[in-house]
Amino acid sequence: MQQHLPDASVDLVITDPPFGIEFGAKRGNYNRKAGRVLEGYSEVKGEDYLEFTRAWLTQVRRVLKPTGSLYIFSGWNYLKDILIALDEQELNLVNHLVWKYQFGLVTTRKYVTSHYHILFASIDEKQRKFYPYARFEKDEKHAEGGSAHYKDKEDVWNISREYWNGDVKTPTKLPAEIIRKILAYSSQPGDIVLDPFLGSGQVAVVSQMEGRQYLGFELVPDYFNFAQKRLQSGTYRLKSDQ
Repeated sequence: MQQHLPDASVDLVITDPPFGIEFGAKRGNYNRKAGRVLEGYSEVKGEDYLEFTRAWLTQVRRVLKPTGSLYIFSGWNYLKDILIALDEQELNLVNHLVWKYQFGLVTTRKYVTSHYHILFASIDEKQRKFYPYARFEKDEKHAEGGSAHYKDKEDVWNISREYWNGDVKTPTKLPAEIIRKILAYSSQPGDIVLDPFLGSGQVAVVSQMEGRQYLGFELVPDYFNFAQKRLQSGTYRLKSDQ
């Protein structure tokens, strides 16, 4: 980012950085078949997590427009380090959202973790753009009754993970629906969306589908090539024979 992006050039940042939990990301994880899960996941050591977060968040702070927004996905393990770094960068925490997905890994000595944190932040609360009726009209009713836009903007999101059975994949990825939701509320067509940890290219691919411009960085060559292939072909999911 320091080399390639000018100051205040990005409208929205959506990113899912490494969690620092020694995630192995092997092909056998979750009974996945060899040859379909791309290897090479780049992890960060727990003792380095705060400095790692400070480094990339400093650059995000620099490239984000005062009118823009930042969404960071995080597990609970090093959430405190991200919150410390946000404070140090004088970024405003707008919402602490919780993404509740359909299930977590089975446990026997603790409670099952079945959610991620989403930190929604900004540089300037007076200038930050937000589109409250981007997904539902002001007077539209929810199927269960009540206001549809109110229900959609509650701070606990129940959105299922995606399972790409039989398709090429990276070990971790965000569901398209959660990215679409963020794009709708915090950007408009033509805006520039950045993901500093591109991975499978989910943020870039969904941004392209929704008429946004996109930028991303990825250290793992196989992940980068996979994302590039998805973007260039306009294909959301790639079969193993592709």
